Formats: sequence, C-alpha cells, structure tokens
Amino acid sequence: MQKILTALGAAAMLSVSTLSALADYPERPITIVVPFAAGGPTDTVTRLVAESMSKDLGQQVVVENVGGAGGTLGAGRVAQSDPDGYTLLLHHIGMATSATLYRKLAYDTLGAFEYVGLVTEVPMTIVARKDLEPADLKGLVDYAKANKDTVTVANAGIGAASHLCGMLFMTAIGTPLVTVPYKGTGPAMTDLLGGQVDIMCDQTTNTTKQIQGGTIKAYAVTTAKRLDVLPDLPTTDEAGLPGMQVGIWHGIYAPKGTPADVTEKLSKALQVALKDENVVARFAELGTTPSPEADATPAALKAKLESEIARWKPIIEAAGQYAD
Repeated sequence: MQKILTALGAAAMLSVSTLSALADYPERPITIVVPFAAGGPTDTVTRLVAESMSKDLGQQVVVENVGGAGGTLGAGRVAQSDPDGYTLLLHHIGMATSATLYRKLAYDTLGAFEYVGLVTEVPMTIVARKDLEPADLKGLVDYAKANKDTVTVANAGIGAASHLCGMLFMTAIGTPLVTVPYKGTGPAMTDLLGGQVDIMCDQTTNTTKQIQGGTIKAYAVTTAKRLDVLPDLPTTDEAGLPGMQVGIWHGIYAPKGTPADVTEKLSKALQVALKDENVVARFAELGTTPSPEADATPAALKAKLESEIARWKPIIEAAGQYAD
C-alpha cells in the first residue's frame, strides 16, 4: 500500500510540475526551422510571422534554415527534436507531396508531428524569360507543345513549390517538358533572368517584384481571381488553361508528443501575428494574405495536410518524378 501511495504521490508531483512548466512556457527562445535556403519565399513568410509571434509570446522566435532534399532534411530534424515546444517547423505544400514524392522518408508525415496552424496560401505565377516569343498563355501552351524537347522549365529542386507547380502545368497541357532543377529559388530565378531557361512556375513572394519591374514575362496567376498586387495578370482560367488552380500553403508543426496546451498557445500567438498590421501589409506586397483565424488552428492544418496528400498522390504518380 505504501508503495502505491508513494507512486501516486510522485505522479501527482510530476503532474503539478508539468502544469507549472506549461504555464511558464515559453521560458527561452523558440526556433522555427525553415527547410529551405535563406532568402526564399518560405523563409520570407517565416521571418515576418516569427517577428510578430515573438511579441505575443514574450520570447524571441528565431529562424533556422535547414535546407536540402526538398525540405525533408529540415522536417526530419524537427520530427526528431524534443517535443517541448521550442523547436518548430514552418513548411509549405511540400509537407504533403513529399509523402509520395520520396520513396523513403526518415519520418512518418502524418504520425511524426503535432499541428499549430495554417499561415498563408501563396498564389503561383507562370512566368518566362523576358524575350520568350509567346505573348499570352494560350500561345505559350502551343509553343511548349510544339517544342517539347527543347523548352526548359526551371525549378528550385525536387519537392520545391516551383517543381510541384511545374509538374501541374505539364499535366494540365498534357505535355512533358525538359525540367531543370536548381539548388534553390535564387539560382533558378537568376538563370531565368539571364535567359538560360525558358519557363518557371513560382510563388508570388518570389516573382511579384520581377513581374512589376518587367524583368521577366508573366502569363497567368493560379488563383480563381486576379490579384490586387498584379491586376493586369489574368488567371489561368481567363487565359485559357482552366482548372489549373494551385496555392502554396504554409503551416507550422511541432514534434509529435508536444503538449496540447503548448500547441494551443502557439496557435493563439500565430492568430495574433496574422492580424498584425505589418504582417498583413507585407503579405499584400508579396501577393498573398494571412490565413483567417479559423484556419490558423491545429485542426485546420491537420485536415489540410491529409486532403493535400490525397490530392497530389495521383499527380506525382502519373508524372513518375520520384526522389530517392
């Protein structure tokens, strides 16, 4: 009996200790891992949100770039971290597509993480080198089909947003093109600007300023409605490629086993950050908007991830572009 009472007492003390720790969370800086290089679209989004979350949480939220393998290295790093709320992951749609794209992953996509909430859904733009001949999207599709063995489509690497959008574009036009993977968005855009590659499909967070400056040619945006920041750019539906709508959504994750009270606190801080006037304004300049409060929740992110895995699985399998 004494042993039982002692065990119960120890359990009670542990419970009180845990509750106390949760009440004091966070007591030190929090790291958000971005599984891509610094300066890219996901990194830009993360730094804006991290700065605002720091104010609400009362601790600095720092960003660490752990790039490589289409985002899976950074995701794996977080999956193996202590579930204490001090190491998080901000990943985009690649979190869903990597489940099919990679034959072997160091983590179980649906089983290795807890969910904090959705951050934003960034539109994609179909762009090309400035001197590419076609004047509109219909002309681009005809040109690509007629020159499928020589037209090059740049992307930031297997699993990157530009790779996924490029696959979707080729699926939409029913024509495989020559894909040219780079080690990051920066090098891919540099070669597009220099005319070394023909086409790229990338996030507005990376293309808006180039489009506005006239340094690349823009054909369409992959949204149902035109964007305020690019009002003259037609949607894919308007431009003659109906059904090619895709947004690169971003979400925040924590390692599996992170206490629900911690993820809820992080979710609340995220919701506050997404209403921050500076975040809203900067997102608008980049052609995107913060997720609404109802989507910046654990349940909404979990549902989004599950549905997107199901959506992209047949597209990736049909393209046959797998990574080891």
